[in-house]
Amino acid sequence: SYDTPGEALAIATADGYAYIADADGGLRIIDVSNPAVPVEVGFYDTPGFAWDVAVVGNYAYVADSDSGGLRIIDVSNPVTPTEVGSFDTPGEAEAVAISGNYAYVADGYSGLRIIDISNPVTPTEKGFYDTLGYANGVAVSGHYAFVSEENPNDPNAVRGLRIINVANPAAPSEVSFYGPLEYARNVVVMGNYAYLAGGEDGMYVINISTPSSPTLVRLYDT
Repeated sequence: SYDTPGEALAIATADGYAYIADADGGLRIIDVSNPAVPVEVGFYDTPGFAWDVAVVGNYAYVADSDSGGLRIIDVSNPVTPTEVGSFDTPGEAEAVAISGNYAYVADGYSGLRIIDISNPVTPTEKGFYDTLGYANGVAVSGHYAFVSEENPNDPNAVRGLRIINVANPAAPSEVSFYGPLEYARNVVVMGNYAYLAGGEDGMYVINISTPSSPTLVRLYDT
């Protein structure tokens, strides 16, 4: 274990390092090549509240809420990570997924934001989809983005999983919605299945082989 200075909210791993979105602690980079003795080798203090992180190639992409937005950090040298670009999303950046030249940001009440990161120094918004609820999780597979949404502060808010066609990132369109649910906090997609964190309900396993008509396979009571 390694006790980060903030609140470890999300983690990504690459090449023997763990990259931790550490809330007020920013991005922490931990050498886990020896899992018994993890050692912090570098960090970057993001300006906001680091909620989530994705790592692709030489870059870490941090969803940084509270006026942070998307931060793009060069981690080619994990000891001295440096920010190369950023995009201040209009909402609260809570989660990020990377696919090709685009970063998909779950941006709270501002829905799904699609950011062109082909030039990491000058990321630009390509398109967006205004979900009805509070977007807090996102995964991308093929031509689809899967967005979990809820608002723990509003019991009447829409909660569930939205499946959005992003084949044209400039004009994303919703193809289906699974819900309403009591909770919908985060989502991971593997193959034909979406695994949705359902809070106190447990984990929803949803068949997405036909994106227009997702179906429940099982609710696993954690």
